Amino acid sequence: MKYFTFFVFLILFYSCETVTQDETSSYLTFYETSEGTQTATYEETISYYIELARDFPEINIHTIGETDSGYPLHMVTFNPDGDFNLDNVRKEKAIILINNGIHPGESDGIDATMLLYRDLATKKMPSPKHSVLVTIPIYNIGGALNRNSNTRVNQNGPLEYGFRGNSQNYDLNRDFIKMDTKNARTFAEIFHLVKPDVFVDNHVSNGADYQYTLTHLFTQHNRLGGKLGDYLHNSFMPNLEENLAENKWDITPYVNVFNRPPEYGFSQFMDHPRYSTGYTSLWSTLGLMVETHMLKPYKKRVEGTYQLMQSLLTVVEKDHKNIKKLREETLEDNLDLSNYYFNWQVDTTRTTTLKFKGYEADQIESEITGLLRLKYDQSRPFTRETTYYNYYFPMDTISVPDAYIIKQGWQRVMERLDANNIEYFEIEEDTTLEVESYKILGYGTRKMAYEGHYPHFNTQIKTNTRELSFRAGDIVIPTQQPGIRYLLETLEPQASDSFFNWNFFDTVLQRKEGFSPYVFEDLALEILEKDTLLRQDFLAKKASDADFSENWYEQLDWIYKRSKYVEDAYLNYPVYRIPKGSKASALLSND
Repeated sequence: MKYFTFFVFLILFYSCETVTQDETSSYLTFYETSEGTQTATYEETISYYIELARDFPEINIHTIGETDSGYPLHMVTFNPDGDFNLDNVRKEKAIILINNGIHPGESDGIDATMLLYRDLATKKMPSPKHSVLVTIPIYNIGGALNRNSNTRVNQNGPLEYGFRGNSQNYDLNRDFIKMDTKNARTFAEIFHLVKPDVFVDNHVSNGADYQYTLTHLFTQHNRLGGKLGDYLHNSFMPNLEENLAENKWDITPYVNVFNRPPEYGFSQFMDHPRYSTGYTSLWSTLGLMVETHMLKPYKKRVEGTYQLMQSLLTVVEKDHKNIKKLREETLEDNLDLSNYYFNWQVDTTRTTTLKFKGYEADQIESEITGLLRLKYDQSRPFTRETTYYNYYFPMDTISVPDAYIIKQGWQRVMERLDANNIEYFEIEEDTTLEVESYKILGYGTRKMAYEGHYPHFNTQIKTNTRELSFRAGDIVIPTQQPGIRYLLETLEPQASDSFFNWNFFDTVLQRKEGFSPYVFEDLALEILEKDTLLRQDFLAKKASDADFSENWYEQLDWIYKRSKYVEDAYLNYPVYRIPKGSKASALLSND
């Protein structure tokens, strides 16, 4: 590959004499030389980090994995101690992972992180003593290579930028669970290598107009849960906001509002596991998306992103011991979870009042449509109390099993478990076990394609206890492991981003066998005559459902689906649960 010919000798470990501070002016970024109007290309970005790594022993860069673009990802680490063995580092220090360019048109973080690493290396700002930075300089390489000046129609700079979709036109910030892309699989490799205490994903917002350059989107604290969720909401976030204020930067929660003024109230964005911070929180990492405002000048947005990361580093430095302690305790407590919560909804009974800095908005007649349109007036700023809905409650609760069993053949699921370091073992010999199984009772399906899928939603299930036969080689997945929350979010079908809802098990939704009506008619009569309860239900449905009573095929099909002749795979979810303390749990002690 041409790329490796160009870079391979550069991306090894570099060390040389430390460059003096007098020479730092030679490390200007492309963003700086353009006077804050342009962003670096992918090649310029990587070359810049290679130069830093060559000249500063505090910085290490290396390639890792693959992406859909054909290029690998890079991982750049800053540690003033020069130790890049992360297993050693995390014993004493907190690790911050910064992701840039997931949407390469939102390039603020790409340039801001280059400045941050340069300023740390040249001692323009104090080096952290208790924290280490790791960054993915540009995550969506395919999108970064697809540069243009048009696709961010609402954005104020830079002059050129990358495209939101990757090389396969996937939005990578919807791919962390389904992992359709090589990018997502390599991200998982980096994430589980780094095991960050704090994760930052740099973005640019869309939506309403307001005075702020900076907004934040933290992992939803109720979904994160426990002491760690309380800490995120009551300490970590306020401390970051306070530090930014001390440095003359205002910030507000991400304004999740379109086509109406935000001062009427808005809710916190729910970061489901498909999103980066939703995914990283499954391993109790404190997650934050930076969302600069699209209408602010590019230079100001980059400066704001830089200051936010600097303030974040200050907060982590001061509280690194507490952060690490809370994460360790949470990961340990997760191993003993008895219940787990899904399908979070806004709690309208609990709110926060913001002193929101917005612009007055009017409804004026559109010169195009002749209808009313929204128009913000930046000459009329205001500060107004605004209701912020930042509390959620779960609609569904499940008991956590001791383990799941997946029969052989579901390779796509196993590939994703492997990518996330999920531990499992194979059943050694054929056996019969009493397990819990799910029957799929109903679900909705998107009518339009969404990120390469037609996802399901509102999945309804019925739980049954069954005695089933399993073969040697079937997979047993204990839940008592660091990835427990990942397992619950992906293997419980009713979870918003479950493998079921992402279409991984759609083959069980279609019958492979059927009946010939003229033959089955006599057998159906025999079935009803032998099963009094079934006959009563059948007659009741005919009496109450006029359409059913007029459709002979639906009547026969209704009987067929409730008979022993319907195939077992149909609508039976092929992931089975071993309840806590059940006889089947003995399988785990034999491992």
